[in-house]
Amino acid sequence: MTEDEARAWIAARTDVSRETRLAQFVDLLRDEAARQNLIAPSTLDAIWARHIVDSAQLLDHGDPGGLWLDIGSGAGLPGIVLAILRDDPVELVEPRKLRTAFLQHIVDALGLTNVTIHTAKVERTSGRAAVVTARAVGSLDTLFRIARHRSDRSTLWVLPKGRNAQSEVEDAQLWWQGSFHVEPSVTAPDSLIIVAKEVRPK
Repeated sequence: MTEDEARAWIAARTDVSRETRLAQFVDLLRDEAARQNLIAPSTLDAIWARHIVDSAQLLDHGDPGGLWLDIGSGAGLPGIVLAILRDDPVELVEPRKLRTAFLQHIVDALGLTNVTIHTAKVERTSGRAAVVTARAVGSLDTLFRIARHRSDRSTLWVLPKGRNAQSEVEDAQLWWQGSFHVEPSVTAPDSLIIVAKEVRPK
């Protein structure tokens, strides 16, 4: 997906005010990337495809409303993108203070009233999430172990992964049961998305 295709993909799915906020987020992310290692420098020239659309597409895999929990939010991917594109609450959990300071700056600059930020590991947070997501945090089994207390049988897990997504599902199924399927990403042929629900220990 080219940058022009990514911008067109976003424009076809949202209104101008949300698209404008996404563009403002991109500008702030580029600026902060010069000061801290938020995203790989090699992806700066493909930021709309590699990061914005890659995050936004998670909404296509289900959004039941309610709280969307983003674990290891880092640069705000996907959490800030999701918060711009939906009205329901988004919770960003990130243990690094420099990252959460940046996230708070973004929230303030964009006037995002549906976002809460926690400088903590997810194990130290509480409350049920309707949807859980995490980008480059850990294996599927690890994510279930550290965040199961934030979920119940109705929680939807929408987890962007690399090419090994299917093997992660098979490994996790040694310890966990539920409904699991793997979907292709719209941004790259070697990217996949794990969608799971009714997740519980065996």
